[in-house]
Order: sequence, then structure tokens, then C-alpha cells
Amino acid sequence: MTVVITGAAGKIGSALAARLPSKGWTLRGFDRVPVEGGVLGDITAPADLDAALAGASAVVHLAGIASEAPWPVLREANVDGTAQVFEAARRNGVRRVVYASSIHAAGFTPVSAPDLPADTAARPDTLYGVSKVFGEALGRYYADRYGMQVACVRLGTFAERPPDVWTLSTWLSPDDCARLVDACLRSPALTYSIVWGISANTRRTWSLEEGYALGYRPRDDAEDYAEVVPVGQSYPSDAFVGGGFTSPGFGIDEVAARS
Repeated sequence: MTVVITGAAGKIGSALAARLPSKGWTLRGFDRVPVEGGVLGDITAPADLDAALAGASAVVHLAGIASEAPWPVLREANVDGTAQVFEAARRNGVRRVVYASSIHAAGFTPVSAPDLPADTAARPDTLYGVSKVFGEALGRYYADRYGMQVACVRLGTFAERPPDVWTLSTWLSPDDCARLVDACLRSPALTYSIVWGISANTRRTWSLEEGYALGYRPRDDAEDYAEVVPVGQSYPSDAFVGGGFTSPGFGIDEVAARS
């Protein structure tokens, strides 16, 4: 079956392109920059999406702004663009959508107990997180209204290896990312689900049960890198799902100052 990946030229899209074909999927990339064998276009353009989704069975929606930004920028890509992707999927008979949400949709949730459910209530820590909550709600709507199958993956820290101590709990390896997306694409049990996008980390505080229910079986553990990651300093913000994104000084003003 053909799976369209929006944002195929990005880090996660490239990782999936290198791994999903061996699991039996035929991939079609979609991005604003050329990708091998892909379709060139913009997620805000319905005609571009129709060209990309024609004849496809599923779409993995990765395209968008992946960090805090001014609201007009986030709205165009993460709100309007995501709405166009879901509607184009419905219009073209694409029944399954895997949506790249983020831990920042629930960033202000306290990390007070192990196995925090993946569908814990939205508590966004940034405007970026707000835009991801919108995508989750839109997925719920398309699942209920049109009977589409939607998996919202609240992505943790996607990287080749955990970059610091905090990410020993939030890390998602490229291989496990492919395993998770494969499970979301393949599961006969999927109607609408929110899952944490993390590996089988020893220090995780988030539940993997929702992923297990879809057939996700992570194999990697950030603890394997615990002795080599920079020690760093602990911060009060580490007590929240969103980590540093919840610190008092973090926000669009800080982003603007860095740009």
C-alpha cells in the first residue's frame, strides 16, 4: 500500500523513508523541497495535496513548524495546513492518518507519577503546543464524523541518541520511530488514538500501553547512553512534561531574541 509522508525532507521523514520500505510500505514523499520519487508542493495548497494523495492508502503528516514561532506562522502551517491535509485525505478516500503531534500539547502536565496516560488532557506549554492540540482535535473530528482512522503521536525527543540527561526519559530513536509509525499504519484496532512517541526508556514516566495496544514494540532504551550524555543541571521545569518549554522565560519573546 502507498503511504504519503508530508514533510518528507525533514529529519523524521528521512528516517522513515530509510526504514519503512523494508516493512512492506510503498512511500510517496511530499514536501516544498524536492525528495526522490516524491511530489513537490505545499500543504496549504489543495491541488498539491490532491496530486500527492491520489491512490494512497494512508498519510503520515509530519509537515509543519516544529518549534515555537509567531502565531501567524504557526497558524498557516500547523493549523491551516493540517486542516488541508485532513480534508484532502477525506476527499481522496485516504482512510488512515498518522499525525505528528508533540509532548508540548500536554507540556504543563506535571510529571508526578509513572505511566502518565498518552491521552492525558491537553495542557499546551507554548503556542506551538496549542497548534498541536488543534491537530489532535481535528483528528478526533475526522474519526468521529467520517469514520477515518487517526493516530496522534505525541512525539518526544527524536534523535540518533539522547542529547542530555532530561531526554533519557523522552528519547525516541529513529528505529523505534519507524516501529511506531508502522504499528499505527498496520493496526486493525485503530479508530482514534493518542500515543506517546518515545522509546522503551528505563527512566520514562509516560505510558506505553496505548502504543502497545496498536502493536508498537519499542526496542531501544536511552539508558544505554546514560554514561555518555552531558550531566547538565536540573531545573524546576523538569517536573513538567514539556521540560524547558514550561520555564517562565521561555516563549515567543525568547525565540525572537535568538533569531
